[in-house]
Amino acid sequence: MFFYILMIIIGFLLLVLGADLLVKGASNIAKKFHITEMLIGLTIVAIGTSAPELIITITSANSGATDLIIGNAIGSNLCNLLLILGLMAIIHPIIIDKEVRKIHLPIAILAPIILLIMEILQIRSEQFNLDKADGIILIILFELYFLYPIIKEIKGIVKTIKEDNEKTSNINLFKSIFIFIVGVILLKYGGDFVVDNATNIAEQLNVPERVIGLTIIAIGTAIPELVTSIIAVLKKDTDLAVGNLVGSCIFNIFLILGVGASITPLEFSTEFNQNLILLIISTFIVWLFNFIGKKNVLTRSKGFILLLIFGVYILKLFV
Repeated sequence: MFFYILMIIIGFLLLVLGADLLVKGASNIAKKFHITEMLIGLTIVAIGTSAPELIITITSANSGATDLIIGNAIGSNLCNLLLILGLMAIIHPIIIDKEVRKIHLPIAILAPIILLIMEILQIRSEQFNLDKADGIILIILFELYFLYPIIKEIKGIVKTIKEDNEKTSNINLFKSIFIFIVGVILLKYGGDFVVDNATNIAEQLNVPERVIGLTIIAIGTAIPELVTSIIAVLKKDTDLAVGNLVGSCIFNIFLILGVGASITPLEFSTEFNQNLILLIISTFIVWLFNFIGKKNVLTRSKGFILLLIFGVYILKLFV
């Protein structure tokens, strides 16, 4: 048992280090080719901080541990919105950006609702299978979500090339590619360690994979977002952190579950449906907080409420 726990810890360390190297290497590559900072943030940083979830999804799908995929996606979103956002607000009140409030949060609410609609359309009373066709639909929705800002930013690339030639001359392209590849390798093996050993522990303790995915793995793979967000709050630069958290929630539903379902059918049990509904309610609460009390601000009291909901959620899983 101790060995399995040790391997999971090593796996999480590899995931965090791998994600960090992937983001650094990919960002330098993007800058070298004169891609704008906004486009880097919307694509590479978002994908980099969610890379652990994606790697674990692919690893779990190939090994047949589908409960870990669903639990990881839903659990990571609950961690992002309740745990991380709650901690951020307690450290320092957070101003919610207008674009996040009007566009990204409503989409984050809509994403899990789409899963419920897919279930209703299947007209199954006990179990819902997210199959390959559903996975492709989710991936298409993910592409559409990122398409507009990408197209918008591409228009400024030509101008950026002229302005950034001197800034990017000192970036070593080969070193950046090497760092990127090392990051991918670490993510791959980190994902293997976490999934394999979490499954072994679940089997020994007779703990359902669903609970392991919703708790240990979900919190572990949310570490990149947690570290990034806390640093951003301490620097009083929360716009990117909040956008990244909300964007990661959409990323997890559309791309993570989409990729998983494209590889192997994902079975949604009644327990997962309950957590999915909790995710919808939690996201709605975060959006509603913009209109309660101090407008467009997540105060410390609101952050405490989010943490309280997360605590009750974790307690209910084990009790």
